[in-house]
Amino acid sequence: MKNKLEIKLIHYIGKAIADYKLIETGDKVMVCLSGGKDSFTLLKILKIMQIRSNNKFEIFSFTLDQQQPGWDDSKLREWLINSQINFVIHSEDTYSIVTDKIPANKTYCSLCSRLRRGIIYNYATKHGFNKIALGHHRDDLINTLLMSIMYNGQIKSMPPKLLSDDKRNIVIRPMVYCQEADIAEYAISKEFPIIPCNLCGSQENLIRKKVANLIKNLAKENPKIPSNMLHALSSLQPSQLMDQEHFDFKSLTSSNTEKYCIA
Repeated sequence: MKNKLEIKLIHYIGKAIADYKLIETGDKVMVCLSGGKDSFTLLKILKIMQIRSNNKFEIFSFTLDQQQPGWDDSKLREWLINSQINFVIHSEDTYSIVTDKIPANKTYCSLCSRLRRGIIYNYATKHGFNKIALGHHRDDLINTLLMSIMYNGQIKSMPPKLLSDDKRNIVIRPMVYCQEADIAEYAISKEFPIIPCNLCGSQENLIRKKVANLIKNLAKENPKIPSNMLHALSSLQPSQLMDQEHFDFKSLTSSNTEKYCIA
């Protein structure tokens, strides 16, 4: 009996790939495997899709060892070998940089992600990968949207496809339609050798966690809230907002040309 959850994830990842032209024939896709449930799931599903496509695209797993205390990638290596996935585990001490620059009571994520991003982009460019796949999912997108509105005053999130600032890399997020709950359940069923992140996982008061909990609590009363938020990202109505660059409010005129006189 086929795994219904796997079929569901394949469907939604395939839909995102088709909707946004994320992967095409001949692509060399570097999947960023952090060791978490999301990236393991993405890599597993893309491997299945690669085989089904008759190897019309290539996948390669890239893991960054940031030299965090307690890091052990032995089981991850074993899983990759058994899965017949080409991979590299690149070691670079970003952990010391982050912990040295950021006070213990502050959020590490921003600096940590910038350092990781630079290393990932450079490796992909140097080794000829034209797509970089990240494991962000639906819940990441809607959490980021709400965070951006409340804390940055901007309506923005994580796009399914992105050109890097230096124009060298295309970043794709094939799991934008996938729910985190499904991914978590799938990861447990497949017994992925998860490597916990001790860097940000120890900071319980991250804004992202607060926002995620807010959405989860609202969804208990209205389960459609997460899917409605995701839909909102692809259903912009500039005339109903306030951005003058995207809608010419000043030139709005009425079709009613009747002149009124003030007595």
